[in-house]
Amino acid sequence: MKYFSTVVFILLFLGCKNSSVKTIKETTFYVGTYTQKESKGIYKYSISKDGKLKNIGVAAAITNPSFLAKSKDNKTLFAVSEIDENGTGFVHSYEIKNDSLQFINKQESGGAHPCFIAVNEANYIIIANYTGGNVGLLKATENGKMAPISFVQQHTGKGTTERQTAPHAHSTWFHPTKNEIISVDLGTNELWFSKLDTTKNELIYTPQKKLKVAEGAGPRHLIFHPNNKWIYVLNELNNSISLLKGKDETYFIESTISTLPKEFTPHSNAADIHITKDGKFLYASNRGAESIAIFKVNSEKGSLTSIGYTPVLGANPRNISLSPNDQFLIVANQDSNNIISFKRNPSSGALTFVDEIFAPTPVCILF
Repeated sequence: MKYFSTVVFILLFLGCKNSSVKTIKETTFYVGTYTQKESKGIYKYSISKDGKLKNIGVAAAITNPSFLAKSKDNKTLFAVSEIDENGTGFVHSYEIKNDSLQFINKQESGGAHPCFIAVNEANYIIIANYTGGNVGLLKATENGKMAPISFVQQHTGKGTTERQTAPHAHSTWFHPTKNEIISVDLGTNELWFSKLDTTKNELIYTPQKKLKVAEGAGPRHLIFHPNNKWIYVLNELNNSISLLKGKDETYFIESTISTLPKEFTPHSNAADIHITKDGKFLYASNRGAESIAIFKVNSEKGSLTSIGYTPVLGANPRNISLSPNDQFLIVANQDSNNIISFKRNPSSGALTFVDEIFAPTPVCILF
């Protein structure tokens, strides 16, 4: 009997140990959606060490959580609610707790249809309001509770296409190494540069640094190279990526490359851009071409070389994301209601299909 009890204990121990290992082998992520159809809000999914996807369920009910961000300590999730309610959208904060998100509070975003949000180490939050054509600033406490919006930076101007008749702030970014905020405005066809005044909780705009991109380009998102010297701007309307470099505290565009093959002529709009942690490969999504453009990064100059295109196996690839270990690329296909996982070849940058899962109108992926 004593021998039998010992064996049972060992088996139970190994079973618990294996169960724990299995949990560690799965990485969870959140999915933001549009809720006009069957979506309920923010969903939680997981990806296994082999790239297999699993739906954990609804994490929070919210209208149009089209972009998500986490606090730097990973304790709080912030989500925009991309709506227009009397001229403003909203930002919601949630405590990240087990498989659910516990609502903390919500505040106005400062303009209609917020479509992007970013958070820095001090829990300052910046929001790009697309229809409002402005950037909102607010602050959260360590426990994630947000104070009312403290400042709104209104953009002015217009571009040259039918999508550029007014300002449309599409994303806004904290520079990783200095007190600089770069706001990307598709409508004015410009990058706006500001500093954060933590005494007054305001954005101090630097007009002499404002950078205009190519006519009709329509800048949407950007990404910083891991060396923090190079910035890649994704231009939605002309389907291109521009390499920005700094000189005397200002920026200039050194080169621009298309996200589409030369022979591709149908309508398409670039959507999202990401770079690997080693800085060797860059990926961009094409809506219309329904593909992921893959680029190799020149380690000395930062220039991009196109090395191929991978079909997204769906329609309207809105947001893409690299897994924390860079082993997988995840694609949110908005119009085909699916999420695709691709295995990355770390040497060539090539993508290989692994798995597909249903997701209702997915537009943002956040690990």
